[in-house]
Amino acid sequence: MARKSNKDSKKKKRKVPKKKLCYFCTEHFVAIDYKDEDLLRRFMTERGKISPRRNTGTCALHQRLLAMAVKRGRHIVMLPFVREYFR
Repeated sequence: MARKSNKDSKKKKRKVPKKKLCYFCTEHFVAIDYKDEDLLRRFMTERGKISPRRNTGTCALHQRLLAMAVKRGRHIVMLPFVREYFR
């Protein structure tokens, strides 16, 4: 009879991450405005990049709308492409 080693009997339990809810769905946003600079900066990194869905928790539809709004804001120079101190 073979015994089970302690390694096999003590399996590591992984924490199940809490599912992130989409900010725009919970707040019932109809449209994401490219002129709302504070809202758009919330979903950007310090370097000016658009944060991915896995970090922000936005749904696919709102992530696409958010990306389009950020790009429009950059195009009319409301949002920087790159922060000043990284240039």
